[in-house]
Amino acid sequence: MAAFLWSLASLEWRGPLVHTGGPAALVTFLQALFPPDLTPDFLRLGLAATWQTLAYAVAGITLAVLLGFPLGIAAAGSAAGSPNSPIVGTSLVVAVRLVLAALRSVHELVWAVLFVAAFGLSSLTAILALALPYAGILGRIYGELFNQVPQEPLRALQTTGASPFRVFLYGRLPMALPEMIGYTFYRFECAIRSAAIMSFVGIRGLGFEIQLSLNDLLFDQVWTLMLFLVVLIILVDLWSSRVRRSLVS
Repeated sequence: MAAFLWSLASLEWRGPLVHTGGPAALVTFLQALFPPDLTPDFLRLGLAATWQTLAYAVAGITLAVLLGFPLGIAAAGSAAGSPNSPIVGTSLVVAVRLVLAALRSVHELVWAVLFVAAFGLSSLTAILALALPYAGILGRIYGELFNQVPQEPLRALQTTGASPFRVFLYGRLPMALPEMIGYTFYRFECAIRSAAIMSFVGIRGLGFEIQLSLNDLLFDQVWTLMLFLVVLIILVDLWSSRVRRSLVS
């Protein structure tokens, strides 16, 4: 509570809390939901924008997993062997954790601005802007999950003479995999939302179309595009739940 009160006291409170005309604009925006724009041409536009946003998210999160998985193993230190005798040195573990921290400390929109300067408004810009911070996040979480698995099954494997690689492959990885997949799906949902707001740097998709409709005060179209985004997130969540149930059953 003290931290909350301190944060409120540290903010700038000059001026009115509600913009003049804000309540009326909010009512107008809410009224546009009944009904949203459901014309065939705009629905086709919404589907195309949704597909483009999904493609960015899938490519970005896939690259993030490919980068984050080996970095997570290295960051765990003991992921491929006994905690008492890690196969990677402490200096390497610290270095990898610093790399992961650096990747996830920069927001995807900042990465996007940087990559626009290098690659322009291309698909590669959106994919890399999503992949790098999410690789840092996934690598950190994967490493923690590898280190949090129960030790008894691992010791049982070690007593049979299994190599560190086999202990990881048949011990740590299977036990950590359900939570890894669950968290990866959660980050996939986040990647969809992040891909949608790439419009702030001019990359097309749902966010770009929402921005265009907002600029033209076409609130019924904004609601349609937002509903596309909501449905997409719900479908991913249902898919995630089904995959997780199949792993534990």
